[in-house]
Amino acid sequence: MASDTSALLTTERLHLALLPPDAAWRVLAYHEANREHFGPVSPARPANFFSVTYWRTRLAQDREDFRHDLSLRLLLLPRSEPLATAPIVGSISLTHIRRGPLQAADLGYALDRQHEGRGLMTEGLRAVCDYAFGTMSLHRLQANHLPENLKSAAVLRRLGFVVEGYARDFLLIDGRWRDHVLTSLVAPHDDAR
Repeated sequence: MASDTSALLTTERLHLALLPPDAAWRVLAYHEANREHFGPVSPARPANFFSVTYWRTRLAQDREDFRHDLSLRLLLLPRSEPLATAPIVGSISLTHIRRGPLQAADLGYALDRQHEGRGLMTEGLRAVCDYAFGTMSLHRLQANHLPENLKSAAVLRRLGFVVEGYARDFLLIDGRWRDHVLTSLVAPHDDAR
């Protein structure tokens, strides 16, 4: 696992990092700045979600969950700025990691509204998919999106995700059960490790 001051993954323009609990204020600033942007597409959040206390605890738990192979929740930071102070511009997560004969995880992601349209999410997701299929030896990634979220659908298509189905009333978002398009990506040239 990455140390407190290093990125787990680096791309041309991004650091993808598991940040330490003392970075809670930066994560909170990212979520505060995107409250209206993420709100309509996010499940209900804990009452203390918009607090440093919540994020300090969450960042510590994220590191433990990664250590125990339960999830990987990375924050995207511009590579052009020092890792210790760079603002958060997005997040990518692999959650519900399942081992055994499935070797799969659920992929989630979000990008600061001011950084959309620059290809940053595609760049970050490509690195995470490579890491998931390589270092983590996963076989399958699953990602779901709201039918009207055409930007998300386009990013997944660019990465090779294929639509597998349509789930009615799949997730409770903003007080309503919302349908989702179900997609997946299978590891290239997986020889049943």
